[in-house]
Amino acid sequence: MDWTSLIAVLAFFTLLVWVTIAFVSKQQIEKRIENPDAPKSTLAKDKSSHGTPADV
Repeated sequence: MDWTSLIAVLAFFTLLVWVTIAFVSKQQIEKRIENPDAPKSTLAKDKSSHGTPADV
């Protein structure tokens, strides 16, 4: 295996890892959007901006 093949494999693997992370993150966000009991963001129009952030 020469270095060009190694670089190609590493690039493909890195891309695959980041696509997987993005997909999992998207699924978590969609799940939270569907949950009516999820805490609202401090940027929401109907929540005080002086409260704690929703992700903390």
